[in-house]
Amino acid sequence: MRQAINIRLDKEVVQHLDDSANILEKTRTNLIERAINAYFDQLDEMVADKRIDDLKNGSSEVSSLESVFEKAGIRV
Repeated sequence: MRQAINIRLDKEVVQHLDDSANILEKTRTNLIERAINAYFDQLDEMVADKRIDDLKNGSSEVSSLESVFEKAGIRV
């Protein structure tokens, strides 16, 4: 399901977006969706790096699959 949102951008950003959309024969929405999806790829890497750092500095710990199943009451 698609959902509409409202955002405010600098005029220069909108102009660049419109120029690119015209050249590529795409819509603003299409370019914005692509940009967000590309950013999510980077964001996933940032989250993974943060989790690794948390493990390394001891602020997070790893649980075995068995202990997770046990806590959830799942018998395997």
